[in-house]
Amino acid sequence: MHIHIIQHESFEAPGAYYVWAISRGHEVSFTRCWKGDVLPESMEGIDWLLIMGGPQSPDTTEAECPYFHSQKEQQLIRDALSHGKIVLGVCLGAQLMGAALGAGVERSPEKEVGLVKLYLTEEGQKDPITRVLPPEFVSGAWHGDMPGLTKDSVILASGGGCPRQIIRYGRKAYGFQCHLEFTRKTVDRLIAHAPQDLENPKHSPYIMTAEQIREYDYTTMNDQLFFLLDQLG
Repeated sequence: MHIHIIQHESFEAPGAYYVWAISRGHEVSFTRCWKGDVLPESMEGIDWLLIMGGPQSPDTTEAECPYFHSQKEQQLIRDALSHGKIVLGVCLGAQLMGAALGAGVERSPEKEVGLVKLYLTEEGQKDPITRVLPPEFVSGAWHGDMPGLTKDSVILASGGGCPRQIIRYGRKAYGFQCHLEFTRKTVDRLIAHAPQDLENPKHSPYIMTAEQIREYDYTTMNDQLFFLLDQLG
């Protein structure tokens, strides 16, 4: 299977997604937006589109960020879905999926940075992909926004700070506001790039310190992601 990853920033790495893809023998290609890479013109030869996170919003313009092409990415998402491809959006990628389908993007009730406890909804416990997760599980988080909902979308996992953590937009289309792909290496990059996001953690139950984030063992989280992806792929 050929997986194409859209990576918006060097510090928003695919982490465990990439480890899983290589370990399963899949072909992986990239659009590294911050380097000026051009997006694929079509989904021909691509089986799976994975869109990663970033500090941008689906509403960010090219004047604000010249290497981020929101409308082109949204069109590629629609193209992928219309051709029956697997599409998985992470954080910003999930928000772009919602926007591509006409749902826009919204502010999350709480900003979340670090690790959060999530809960499968009743639908999440029945979904063929997310039902392999425990009813309660820990995930990474680093966001202030959340994806919009279409009339056909289904919330599969929720949390205390954000009610839209995993969303099914279609049979092969999933949005993950959460970050099950975090590893110690990827969080080090995020902490180094955005230390301001960790300010005043005592004022919010959903913001952790850099030390807490670095010390966490991400093995179980990554293993759960691998099991989930095995069902999808």
